[in-house]
Amino acid sequence: MPNLGPTELIIIGLILVLLFGAKKLPEAARGLGRSLRIFKSETSKLRDDEETGAPAATVVQAQPQPAAPAPQPLTTAQAPAPALSAEEQARALEEQAAKLRAQAGAAKPQ
Repeated sequence: MPNLGPTELIIIGLILVLLFGAKKLPEAARGLGRSLRIFKSETSKLRDDEETGAPAATVVQAQPQPAAPAPQPLTTAQAPAPALSAEEQARALEEQAAKLRAQAGAAKPQ
């Protein structure tokens, strides 16, 4: 693979033209160029922010924290079970979602 010569590159180019068509390749290249330009500008903005990082950090710290929402009482169906595996948690969430869908369907007849 490290020895891609001109013959291999031509073959790869022909395969791309056959797969995507001659019309879509320039559009794809244009889109890729735009994406790279956006990526380059964003990375340069990040570098600029890192150079002036101290003032930005103080601004973030000076903003007031939003008030935490009031805790809702847990019902028996929502009480967390101790040490559930990921599969068990997913199954429990799917059951809760099914119950909520059933309640929403009963409350809103079509």
